[in-house]
Order: sequence, then structure tokens, then C-alpha cells
Amino acid sequence: MDNDIAAWRRAERTRLLAIRKEADAAQFAHWSAAITERLAALVAACAPNMLGFYWPHRGEYDPMTVVAAHIDRGGQAALPALTARAHPLEYRRWYPGVAMAPGKFSFGIPEPTEGPAVIPDLMLVPLLGFDGKRYRLGYGGGYFDRTLAAYPVRPRTIGVGWALGRLSTIHPQPHDIPLDAIVTEANDDT
Repeated sequence: MDNDIAAWRRAERTRLLAIRKEADAAQFAHWSAAITERLAALVAACAPNMLGFYWPHRGEYDPMTVVAAHIDRGGQAALPALTARAHPLEYRRWYPGVAMAPGKFSFGIPEPTEGPAVIPDLMLVPLLGFDGKRYRLGYGGGYFDRTLAAYPVRPRTIGVGWALGRLSTIHPQPHDIPLDAIVTEANDDT
């Protein structure tokens, strides 16, 4: 990656995380309700068997209400586990009460501790930043792109995040994979 683009991405990550911290709890609650309504409808319309999701971290939208509704409809859910640095994520089935532990390589984000790897039909992917071509800016590890590239059949993907993360471009690189849809609290982001 070009050094200028890498430096720009690092600066944007820092800026976007700082902006996230400026929003208060009432704003997040309002934004979350709007995302939940839109995301729940989209997940139901996609009707996946295995829904991959993420455990919220650093002020991300919490998808648990949508995941619970999916499970209530008879679907299954899976969370990523990071088994080694710079490797694809390994999704493992998740359900209420499954054994979880802080990940060794994932900033302590809880991960399922047992069970075979599964491949989701639909993945919810957290957004720090995103652009109009549905490329995402994450925290810089490349794990979601690496995971999608490793699957023999690519699952459908929905990026989920706050509209404050909208950028004119993330300056996509050859390894960046665009998402199929993006959901924020705004009405113009899918």
C-alpha cells in the first residue's frame, strides 16, 4: 500500500474514533433504533440460515437484537474467532449460553471457545468508515477482507455502522472487497 494512503487511513481511523466518542448516549440510542429497524428488515429479507455477526467494540452498533430475532425465526448465528494474527477469521456457532472467552489476538473481544468452523450465508460487518462504493474502513487488520477472500463461495455482506463514518472514498486497494450493502441510521446508505 502506498505510504501516503496508509498514513491517510491511520489518520481517518483516529479521527472517526474521536467523532464516535463525541456522540452522547441519547444519540446512540436514537441511531441504534433506526439501524435496528432497517437491519432487521434486510436480514429477514435475505433469510440466511447462518448469520455471521460481530461482538460490538469501541462504540460500534450492537446487532444483538437483530441476531436474537434471526434465531427466534429458526436461524443460526456465528461469531468470529481470531486464531492467529494476519489469518482469516474463523466463524463459530453462537447461541445464548455458548462458552465465550476474550480473544487472544482480537483486543480481548469475546469469542466462542469451542465448536467447528462454519461459513455464514450472510455476514454483518462493523464499519468505522465507508464510502459510496461500499468499501469499508475498519481498524486496519484486514481480517474481514482476508476472510472473505479465503471463502470458496463469498457470503453476502452488510456493513453496519454510524452515518458519521461516511467518507468520499477510503482509497480502496486491491485487497479491499466492497460490501453488498451498508446500513446506517440514515436512509441513503444501502
